[in-house]
Amino acid sequence: MEREGRRRVSTVHQPDLKDRPARLTVGVVGAGRVGPALAASLQLAGHRPVAVSGVSDASRRRAESMLPDVPLVPPAEVLQRADLVLLTVPDDVLPGLVAGLAETGAVRPGQLLVHTSGRYGAKVLDPALRAGALPLALHPAMTFTGTPVDVQRLAGCSFGVTAPEELRLAAEALVIEMGGEPEWISEENRPLYHAALALGANHLVTLVAQSMELLRTAGVAAPDRMLGPLLGAALDNALRSGDAALTGPVARGDAGTVAAHITELRKHAPQTVAGYLAMARATADRALAHGLLKPELAEDLLGVLADGGHASQGGEGTDGTNGSDGTTGTEGNDR
Repeated sequence: MEREGRRRVSTVHQPDLKDRPARLTVGVVGAGRVGPALAASLQLAGHRPVAVSGVSDASRRRAESMLPDVPLVPPAEVLQRADLVLLTVPDDVLPGLVAGLAETGAVRPGQLLVHTSGRYGAKVLDPALRAGALPLALHPAMTFTGTPVDVQRLAGCSFGVTAPEELRLAAEALVIEMGGEPEWISEENRPLYHAALALGANHLVTLVAQSMELLRTAGVAAPDRMLGPLLGAALDNALRSGDAALTGPVARGDAGTVAAHITELRKHAPQTVAGYLAMARATADRALAHGLLKPELAEDLLGVLADGGHASQGGEGTDGTNGSDGTTGTEGNDR
């Protein structure tokens, strides 16, 4: 039923945005990596970017590159010129920005005000709502590079959408015009939604970067080529099968191998030990809960993790593992 609704919305080329013309003038407040890409995408759909604001030199250069001939102006002037304003600023900046724009009278009645924060829903725009603005929260669940490639990658990207019910069709139409898929998130679930995305995407970058550093230390000349197929398969399997995709020494209950990993990490990259232990414990808990880790093997493994591998230091040779085994296990444990 939901997909049928999406298909109906996707055929609407003249969305009723509170009786505004379907083709809108677009402004961007905050020319970071996200704002210019969304504005460029809306431009491809027939809307017209008319103003952008940016604080840093990098933001200005990005705006000039992705939105050529669109003037750089102060935030208040962006709101004066645009029917649809994208507030693409950091989460912690957003509430103060909205309050300031509303207090200074920059917000116009009937103006579409869209923020792209994952953390906040539509209520953060209440000061602007009281001034007559139409509030939308449209969060693209995608990492951005700040380059034109982002516009292409928006095709098929899910957007976390929160808005008043009367603006539902308008929100869906804008997302679909940018090539995205609207996914409705309730106001109260917005922080949990954002935490889930950060856990899966942001922390993944840290894990991959650490893994690449360890592989270089182990003598691998091209860690990206070694990790690419492994991580791609792990991600695909996890998305398809969930916990059933767990593999590696933790899921198998290989306590000796895990202890050897910890010893090697303490020796070569002590800053990674805490993260390895935390992820190994979480993996063990999930493997146990889903019947992948045998209880009789879990006891020794959990003991090694609780002790941080200290009791096994110096005993790597007794369990038959070596540096090569440790490297392989580290790769498998990243997923």
